[in-house]
Amino acid sequence: MHAPSDFDAGVAMIVANVRRQLRRDDAQLVLRLIARGSHAEYERAEVTLRDQGLDEVLDDPRLLPALVEARQGACASYALFSYVVVRHALRGVGEQDRTLADYVASVLLHFGLWDRAHRVANADDEWYMTLAELSGAADGPDARRTFLVRAHLGNYALWLSGLFPDHIASRHWRRGAPNLEYYEAMGRRGFTLAAEHDLADEHGVRTLFATAAERFPLLRLALNRVSDAYLFPGHHSPDRLMREVSDAARWKLVS
Repeated sequence: MHAPSDFDAGVAMIVANVRRQLRRDDAQLVLRLIARGSHAEYERAEVTLRDQGLDEVLDDPRLLPALVEARQGACASYALFSYVVVRHALRGVGEQDRTLADYVASVLLHFGLWDRAHRVANADDEWYMTLAELSGAADGPDARRTFLVRAHLGNYALWLSGLFPDHIASRHWRRGAPNLEYYEAMGRRGFTLAAEHDLADEHGVRTLFATAAERFPLLRLALNRVSDAYLFPGHHSPDRLMREVSDAARWKLVS
């Protein structure tokens, strides 16, 4: 895979811009992956791309398995792979908002490629190792910094609870550390505070952050499925089983 050359690692605030990084080569690869060597399927996918746009093609249920299983999938850009994995995981739990998928994919890219997990901005010298530290810095005299801290609190909680739920569960059961519900609460707090900040309207993210706060548990669940399937597929433990049972019972009640 290759990182898109114009993906701006220097932007202070993470934004939902992964789809904008996709280029003609990405679209052509998507068509080939969907077609799986069938000229007729390629033409049909090409018509869909032309008439309905790239978003519709990216939602094709054949794309994700082809991206993972086909040899050509290794040529995918990080942006394409991240967005497709996140988008299909979110759709799998009933979340259809493309902008939300775009934002979550952007968080994964920034945290995974540029070590942004512990810093509120790429050029920031201060590192935050815990959610409590971020929460404590959510208010202050510097409006720009408090806005970044609040958004980062939501992002960091989502990153940890979404991709490393078994680690959180293990520490909770063995050491009495905070459980997943704590991470959800802190993540929702971060996004809610960011949505309420005066700078949210200036950056056009008030609705995005408010939606992320409201649907945080669903975002976490979707990323747990990504983690289970692609990051730690061979890991089986009582902690994972307990999490899966708890989530199954919880979402059955919600539905």
